[in-house]
Amino acid sequence: MRYTQETTTQMTLLAEEKMTKTKQASIPIYRVTLVREGKMPTYESRIRSSANAFTVLQEFMEGSDREVFVVMCLDRKNGLIGLNLVSVGSLSSSIVHPREVYKPAILSNASSVILSHNHPSGDPLPSQEDRALTARLVQAGKVLGVEILDHIIVGNGRYYSFADENML
Repeated sequence: MRYTQETTTQMTLLAEEKMTKTKQASIPIYRVTLVREGKMPTYESRIRSSANAFTVLQEFMEGSDREVFVVMCLDRKNGLIGLNLVSVGSLSSSIVHPREVYKPAILSNASSVILSHNHPSGDPLPSQEDRALTARLVQAGKVLGVEILDHIIVGNGRYYSFADENML
């Protein structure tokens, strides 16, 4: 496009109009932060196995009468950065979306995560929905560059590990 005298005049008029026009709208400016809600004492600061993760998760979920979904954020050496309660559901289900799972992982600079939820019924075996959700979250993690090390289902002092069963 070549500039002509007419185009230059129009641009000059627009610039003058901008200078004299008062601002009528405002754009919000956000700062995204991760807020610590508390601390939980634990014997495990580095996760070496599904059994280690289960110990921490069982303590965190203890006494829950509804299904809860938790993401455990880990650093490059599997050091525990923190836990985030993603969702609290009903007696038999919990709504989980990838955006809510990966938000705390990204904000805490986690290189990997361990997913977990409980089954208040006490039976830790995964349902078809659990398997489908895990597959969906693994795909999302690949896109984001955050590896899912495991998905652990906690139930009545027992657990099911997707990693131990080669289901990831």
